[in-house]
Amino acid sequence: MLVELSVMEQRYHAVMEVVSGAPVTEVARRYGVSRQAVHGWLSRYEREGLAGLADHSHRPRFQPWQVDAQIEALICQLRGTHPRWGPRRLLYELGKARVNRLPSRSTIYRVLVRHGLVPARKRKRRRQDYKRWQREEPMQLWQLDVTGSVFLVDGTECKLISGLDDCSRFCVIATVVRRATGRAVCRAFVAAMVAYGIPDEVLTDNGKVFTGRFGKPRPAEVLFERICRRNGIKQLLAKPYSPTTIGKVERWHQSLQTDFLNDAGPFAAIEEAQAAVDAWRREYNHDRPHQSLGMATPASRFRPRPPEADDGLSLWAPADLEPLASPPAAPEHAAAAAEPASWPDAVEVDRIVPPSGNMTVGPQQFWLGTARAGQKVTVWIDTTTCHLSAGGWRIKTVPSRLSEVDLARLRRADGRPAGPPPAGPSPGVLAASRCVEVDRLVTGTGGVTLGNRLILVGSPLAGQRARIRLDGQLMHVITQDGLLWRTLPCPIPPGQRHRLQGVRLAGPAPLPVATATVQRRVSSRGGIQVARQKIQVGMTHAGKIVTVIPGDTSFRLVIDGEDVGVVPRTTSREIDRYKAYATHPGRR
Repeated sequence: MLVELSVMEQRYHAVMEVVSGAPVTEVARRYGVSRQAVHGWLSRYEREGLAGLADHSHRPRFQPWQVDAQIEALICQLRGTHPRWGPRRLLYELGKARVNRLPSRSTIYRVLVRHGLVPARKRKRRRQDYKRWQREEPMQLWQLDVTGSVFLVDGTECKLISGLDDCSRFCVIATVVRRATGRAVCRAFVAAMVAYGIPDEVLTDNGKVFTGRFGKPRPAEVLFERICRRNGIKQLLAKPYSPTTIGKVERWHQSLQTDFLNDAGPFAAIEEAQAAVDAWRREYNHDRPHQSLGMATPASRFRPRPPEADDGLSLWAPADLEPLASPPAAPEHAAAAAEPASWPDAVEVDRIVPPSGNMTVGPQQFWLGTARAGQKVTVWIDTTTCHLSAGGWRIKTVPSRLSEVDLARLRRADGRPAGPPPAGPSPGVLAASRCVEVDRLVTGTGGVTLGNRLILVGSPLAGQRARIRLDGQLMHVITQDGLLWRTLPCPIPPGQRHRLQGVRLAGPAPLPVATATVQRRVSSRGGIQVARQKIQVGMTHAGKIVTVIPGDTSFRLVIDGEDVGVVPRTTSREIDRYKAYATHPGRR
């Protein structure tokens, strides 16, 4: 019987033959190995005995390029302190700290993956394969845009007018205003040109403050376009619905939101918000490295254009826009302080809500619901926005469809000059103690979205606009008729409610309680089922639609407007279906 020997046993027999006096060359030929291998077996057998003939690992005992444990710990510590820093920024910070034997970017990435600080991702295209779109010199192109999310303690959401130099990524405009009107944007733009010079080109989106190309009834030149034309600035407009065209300033908005606004505020006043934005802007321009600039700071690449470089042309601006005698030390503050206290273009009118709940102001209609029939509503309206308020609290804000001609007609009729917009744009820090409301459209599955959370409120409201009232730890769902549909636990913490889109302080009027009704089709055996409770209606009503009015202890049955009985309620389950099944072919 032949027995196959293991590798270790064959090596042992070879060693024993050599020890017994056999020539090494002949033993190596017979076992099919080199002479050096047989000599190696002999040395290992002499040092370690029989265990030395087993297979050993070929891994080197020392790797000279292995990252040091202290450097690896420093990488993890920096990542934990700054969760948004990637391998490139960590490599830059290690270089600033003068770390000996600086690791590569890919090594830092593998360290982060090994410790679970970043997920492993597939390798993307090399950065060298992308062609970066940017101007060659500073002051050749500015990108301008408007963003929000700057909140005050009284609940007001302010706007931030921002501008970025395309080549250097230097932030030239960061002005906080209460409303981003055309004149406010132009004031910030002119203040930036006073401080840094006149750019060659300006790139914006198609907002009404930047262009009148989509103006109705016909296109017209707006103030921003006139300033660009009079100063020899070429205005570039992004393609509609294409925010990536102004991607640099949009990316700046993301950094501002994640690094600053998510943790800052709400602020006591616009001046405090402006000071905080200015401090973050200085850090962004002078201290923070930018990956697209080879980890250089924007200020190191930016070069203002002196007045003598503008071909002898002085900056033109409307006489009533901003005095330009001397450049302000902080143009953003000047623009914010120049925000007007009145709104000469807006009109206020009073209207009584008709029984239909559909109110009309000029050529525009507003749906307020039959629950507000007979209520006096004040309409604050201009050519861009319309606020509807009752009792001093704003109840709705919609885009305005009125032109200057329509506003002039309202002034001549029963309109009056408008003051500031009505209160209640956002509750701010009052959200923890005050009741707030938002309007949401119920989806086909019966859900609404609050703060990126889907909340099921009931399929019978599908397609309707519901009013969501957040009161302490409770959330009330109110129908278009002003009736309470259901009450649920509030999923939004009080400190986050002021960030909800369209949030406002709730009015003082109490809410009437409505009784939900359920419809069922009686089966051929005279039965229905509500909340998994079987109810016998009667064979004589087979195929008919029965309306069930649920109570705390009973179900009331109504068919064709007549009560047919009251059944004790024995189930505590929640009713999740309110409509009856459709009629099937061949079934009554």
